[in-house]
Amino acid sequence: MFNFFVTADNGAWDRLGYEFDRSRFLEYTSDDIAISFRELKSPQIQALRELPCLFAYEGTDEPMRVGRLKKVKLRNNERSLYVEPDFDPRVPPIPFERIKPLQAALDIRVWELNRTHWAIKDENLFEVLTGAGLVPRDAVSPKIEKADLPPVSAPEFQANSVGAFIEKVLNLDHGGCEVFYRGHSNRTKYRLEPSIFRKDERGNFINRDAEDRMYRELLVSNSVDFQGDVYTLDRLVRMQHYSLPTRLLDITSNPLIALYFACKSNLDHDGEVIVFSMERSQIKYFDSDTASCIANLTRLPQERKDSIDYSSNDVRKFNKQRAAKQLLHFIKEEKPFFEGRLDPRHLRSVICVKGKHTNNRISFQSGAFLLFGHDATLDERGTPEIAVQRIAVTNKRTVLGQLDQLNINQSTVFPYIENSAKYIAEKFAFTDS
Repeated sequence: MFNFFVTADNGAWDRLGYEFDRSRFLEYTSDDIAISFRELKSPQIQALRELPCLFAYEGTDEPMRVGRLKKVKLRNNERSLYVEPDFDPRVPPIPFERIKPLQAALDIRVWELNRTHWAIKDENLFEVLTGAGLVPRDAVSPKIEKADLPPVSAPEFQANSVGAFIEKVLNLDHGGCEVFYRGHSNRTKYRLEPSIFRKDERGNFINRDAEDRMYRELLVSNSVDFQGDVYTLDRLVRMQHYSLPTRLLDITSNPLIALYFACKSNLDHDGEVIVFSMERSQIKYFDSDTASCIANLTRLPQERKDSIDYSSNDVRKFNKQRAAKQLLHFIKEEKPFFEGRLDPRHLRSVICVKGKHTNNRISFQSGAFLLFGHDATLDERGTPEIAVQRIAVTNKRTVLGQLDQLNINQSTVFPYIENSAKYIAEKFAFTDS
């Protein structure tokens, strides 16, 4: 395996260090590797330092460098990763034209060279480069396999029944904060990310680049359903309800609903319930200005979102950007009196939002949402604003039976007539016992 770095910052690799946004880490990385780096503690940091590295620039004009990492540090409340490169003196800079025939062998996709990111590739960098005559034969590097990666950390809490789960929930101390829950049916696979940011097994974004088009297409084809919606957030909530990928992540104030989702599928894998706690003052509502700013990012084309420069601390300069002006135009369509100034910190944040309960499903599931800003990520261990705890769930079939006794089942969690009919048919099915 090896680290593959791409940046658009000319001369970045000639400086002492470089800082990557955490959201760009593990792009174009397969799921079975990415899961080992869901948390970034000492074992994961050490593993990153042991991997050989290929350092590149966006485009194809600049040569690539080979080396390792002298240092890896989390910064900016763990929203960014600082690295210090250490080039291998045995390997001279490699022109792109020499790397181009090796892209498939190194699992470097063409479009990767057009986006700043940090990927981890499951290929032997030195073996490929040596075979192509780009690295001296004596410039060997230890071969690191997936089996050498740090294991997924063991759960702090575990429950194998509804009773044990409730006991764990009631014994958690939240210090007076408001609490929400989310269920994952496979604790080693799923991450805290909205569906629009999800990737395929090779690390490619599935829907993100078409976010604005999908939003408009659904409005065009089902305009009557959205007639009563005032804000873009209202429309996103309804789109999420109909399974369109959005920048919303469902959470619930009912722990038993989260437990049901942790158990309803992947019955042969342990699930988990993630427990979120945050100050009540941090929770936004459907008419929040901050929520409008983030929600309307949906309407910007991806290339326009990628053009936004967040490097300046000058808010006035930030708002003069073309993308910021277009975003402000969208916001003022739903809020004509919105002050004409965007705060770049809000646009990259993750906030908790209570939307309108526009359908029975959201009402029964006690639904709320985490709304993700531009390239925003939520650290799997939580942030200073959103604390995260986890309860692993085993013995799923028994737990589902116990939840059914409490009237939490497919018919009630998804209150539509077709689900009720399916539940009733299965409940009264003949069994030869």
